[in-house]
Amino acid sequence: MADEPLVLGIETSCDETGVGIVRGTTLLADAVASSVDTHARFGGVVPEIASRAHLEAMVPTIERALKEAGVSGRDLDGISVTAGPGLAGALLVGVSAAKAYAYALNKPLYGVNHLASHICVDQLEHGPLPEPTMALLVSGGHSSLLLAPDITNDVRPLGATIDDAAGEAFDKIARVLHLGFPGGPVIDRLAKEGDPKAIAFPRGLSGSRDPAYDFSFSGLKTSVARWIEAKRAAGEEVPVRDVAASFQEAVVDVLTRKAVRACKDEGVDHLMIGGGVAANSRLRALAQERCERAGIRLRVPRPGLCTDNGAMVAALGAEMVARNRPASDLELSADSSLPVTETHVPGSAHAHAHTHDHVHEISKDNLYS
Repeated sequence: MADEPLVLGIETSCDETGVGIVRGTTLLADAVASSVDTHARFGGVVPEIASRAHLEAMVPTIERALKEAGVSGRDLDGISVTAGPGLAGALLVGVSAAKAYAYALNKPLYGVNHLASHICVDQLEHGPLPEPTMALLVSGGHSSLLLAPDITNDVRPLGATIDDAAGEAFDKIARVLHLGFPGGPVIDRLAKEGDPKAIAFPRGLSGSRDPAYDFSFSGLKTSVARWIEAKRAAGEEVPVRDVAASFQEAVVDVLTRKAVRACKDEGVDHLMIGGGVAANSRLRALAQERCERAGIRLRVPRPGLCTDNGAMVAALGAEMVARNRPASDLELSADSSLPVTETHVPGSAHAHAHTHDHVHEISKDNLYS
């Protein structure tokens, strides 16, 4: 274990300031400072508030992670950071902090992809990822089916959401039901007391002529909202628990059905589910049921590793070090639209064609000068 890479990871793509430390595939520390309570009164994440919260939490969270792991910065073999995708301003804070620590400690820097990190975190719980890995990533910003022959440099998108992501739909329906923000946990809780068959809500993109692996939850969201509005207009009480259960069932039915189909079509005998919505109890239960029926092994990290965290970034960074992938340099940019096919951003000597607008450029010569 002492020979395995010791890596610190920083995650600031949205509203969680996450700092994790891993040695190989062993988690040593997972420190998170969340600003979700601050955003709750606005009904969603406010980018400027998230960025300020990251700035204030960064140093204390890094210090807490180092203390928890029982290591110092000098012991590290590398520092990894989410370079994208995510909120531009939030990413800037994490990338700038990672550069500063890498520069000050003279450690290699790895700018990694947020979505690939969500896949790689499963190594911390269930051991090395099979190759290839089939992954269903479900969060507030993403609903994706990905095939990863090599998590460090070969991730292939099979399908994605064409409108609202699953987590976004949960938040919007919770808002219509006056349940607060974030919507996922409260809908999950109320759904356990409701009837998932009470209301026949639509299953988006489930027809024979629809894209096999793409997702759409906008129509479902609209259907649920109109159903609720009709009840209220008629002066009838809205059965909140039944609505929550029926809506949730419509979401997880489509997600699990398409994921199992992708495994069968690609000849992959396992499925990994990650992202914040992977903490949903019904998604986990239905995925387990359908995977067992199809002879597919299901891998889902514990809920705390499904939501955004620094451990997942450290896990991918450690894999980059272990496989001798090229480090990033101090001109690393935060890229709010970094595609999942770019699992990490190598240094300029290894740079490849990428036309997305980078939101931040900084050189070693002027770093914090």
